Amino acid sequence: MTIHSGIALRLNLLLAAILSTVMAFCAGSAVRAHEVTPTIADLQVTEGRLELRVRINIEAFVAGIDLDGMSDTNESEKSGAYDDLRALTPEELAPMVRTFAQDWLPKFRVEAGASVTLKLEALDIPPVGNAELPRASALTIIGEVAPGARFVTLYWPDGGGALVLRQQGVEDPYTGYIEGGTLTPPIALAGGVSRSGWSVFTGYIPVGFDHILPKGLDHILFVLGLFFLSTRLKPLIWQISAFTLAHTVTLAAGALGWVSVPASLVEPLIAASIVFVAVENVFSSGLTPWRPLVVFCFGLLHGLGFASVLGEFGLPEGQFIPALLGFNIGVEIGQLTVIAVAFLTVGLWFGRKPWYRGAIAVPASVVIALIGAWWFVERVFL
Repeated sequence: MTIHSGIALRLNLLLAAILSTVMAFCAGSAVRAHEVTPTIADLQVTEGRLELRVRINIEAFVAGIDLDGMSDTNESEKSGAYDDLRALTPEELAPMVRTFAQDWLPKFRVEAGASVTLKLEALDIPPVGNAELPRASALTIIGEVAPGARFVTLYWPDGGGALVLRQQGVEDPYTGYIEGGTLTPPIALAGGVSRSGWSVFTGYIPVGFDHILPKGLDHILFVLGLFFLSTRLKPLIWQISAFTLAHTVTLAAGALGWVSVPASLVEPLIAASIVFVAVENVFSSGLTPWRPLVVFCFGLLHGLGFASVLGEFGLPEGQFIPALLGFNIGVEIGQLTVIAVAFLTVGLWFGRKPWYRGAIAVPASVVIALIGAWWFVERVFL
């Protein structure tokens, strides 16, 4: 055995061990029931009555999971309690939610001329459905606003994760993306002081980035599939450019409501795109003439996936373009970060070695294909 072949073998074994670990992690993380999604709250003040209509994964809150900075509830030691709560019927869960709300609501610290005392007026918990999907409950929270109040501020408690707050019923409403433990700026009750285009643009960049790192495991694997075909710059630029152009088109079309494809169709096809790209890496040693076109078509699918995320958040009226551009740039920064890390850890050191393809690219692509195939089966049949 030559020195080079010995090095290649050791790298092959190391890579197999690393990717096997990644495969196990990805397979577990793909269960959408454990994905941390932002809470959506619609705020409206009418004739002194403040109302918050909140769409929330309430089981995670009742379980006491600290959602700040978390992408998967399996990361918490309380994930078992969360799974148990998700299995409860609405009738079983409702009393627990009402008890939880008694301690949780005072932590909001809502100010509108004076402190606003909040109370839970209504609770709508959906029936137990698909175990692979988080259950979005609806809470109606109300409070009385002091006469003459012009502005309202809301403190989103520590541990609450991300909150998308949307003002309703006024012109130029406020829309904000708020992290746990932070305070909103003063929100004019009469409207007319919506965030600037630059503020919305910069605010949506981390939303897009977060959808890639750490939450976008399927998009990460697709981008890595593009990388492993060739670490040379020109083929990579061709593929990334085609992918970026395509998902930008469908992201905009989906966010505008021009195209609507159910997630039950988009998500399995995204998994299939990962399999296709990875398998092609195994049988093709370089960029084929049709590869950029294939990547472009798959980029259209991934753009629809991104659009569904924006659909959950709701783009602010009158600030659609800045929000869309900010989200898309955040996605691109996330993708480029994945490529940069892959290049610095693999491509820079081994990309031009004669044994790179057999020892690294092919084994990595095989594992990526297996993960994509598992996700396809899971999303279609499980």
